[in-house]
Amino acid sequence: MQKKHWKQEEFDRKLPILLKRSAIISSIRKFFTDENFLEVETPILQTSPGLEPHLKAFKTKLEEPFKQSSSDIYLHTSPEFAMKKLIVAGLPRIFQMARTFRNEERSATHHPEFIMLEWYRVGVDYNVIMEDCKGLLRSCLDSVGVDSFNYNGKTCNPFKEWKHLSVAEAFKEYAGIDILGTISGDSVSDPEPSLLAKEARRIGIEPSDTDRWEDIYFRIALEKIEPYLGIDVPVILYDYPVCMAALSRQKPQDKRLAERFEVYVCGMELANAFSELTDAEIQRKRFIHDMDLKEELYGERYPIDEDFIDAMTYGMPECAGIALGVDRLVMLSTGTENIEDVLWLPVRE
Repeated sequence: MQKKHWKQEEFDRKLPILLKRSAIISSIRKFFTDENFLEVETPILQTSPGLEPHLKAFKTKLEEPFKQSSSDIYLHTSPEFAMKKLIVAGLPRIFQMARTFRNEERSATHHPEFIMLEWYRVGVDYNVIMEDCKGLLRSCLDSVGVDSFNYNGKTCNPFKEWKHLSVAEAFKEYAGIDILGTISGDSVSDPEPSLLAKEARRIGIEPSDTDRWEDIYFRIALEKIEPYLGIDVPVILYDYPVCMAALSRQKPQDKRLAERFEVYVCGMELANAFSELTDAEIQRKRFIHDMDLKEELYGERYPIDEDFIDAMTYGMPECAGIALGVDRLVMLSTGTENIEDVLWLPVRE
């Protein structure tokens, strides 16, 4: 009798889910090739891993042959900067399913290594990406023969009409707060937090004296709003305060807002999208602001990708793009409650 590996039972339990994972990944590729997208590959190793203040990157050393030189380098937290360089180079529609790395992240819906699907279209805004999401999610469910997403006892049918909800509408509907009425400051600086702190206390959330406006925003969103989004039908939550969208362009009709949206399914955030910022000077200012904040909060900062800024200066075309968590999509498509159950082999200590 063949001796079983000590992990065999776990693998046998997961195998039906993993086979569906393969079908979903195949359907993603078919969806984009049918839409005339080009699949690209960009390096995982980058001089700048991504500049979101709260994300922690994996750092290593790049050693050239014969000790000619040595430099710090990172595993990327997103392929975004590299993909945008290809947009500047002249590619009109691109997608990538990239292995992506974020340190200090592990939970039922987070893993230190995961698959990020990103796609970009030139000459469109975020409204077109919204329609891409609808077609893609329906195609993925078709590939595994089901008609709804399931997670933690919640269901969501993407074949029905999706709900579009602005951030301002969501805060008013679920928390009774006029979120835009609490915003002060310019497009880079953090809004002063006192007004939002007062509103948080009114609904039973007690902020600390050191909380920034963004900290209070997230506490309200996590407790009062996000668990109710994407029940029955997916929700597109759109038009975020501009201080929360460093890579997005401002909304022409209201400079307090950015053309950003997120997709929610069964209370889970699945994707994050922008009408992309194309102004290199504004982008640099936002990056510096975010790294100043990272240094203040965590005692470290990552280098700005000067090649990316140069590409933007050369001429970033009007475009829109999105990042979607493939592993979370598989979870939702198979009714799985832990991300490690949709991975062939998880990262273990």
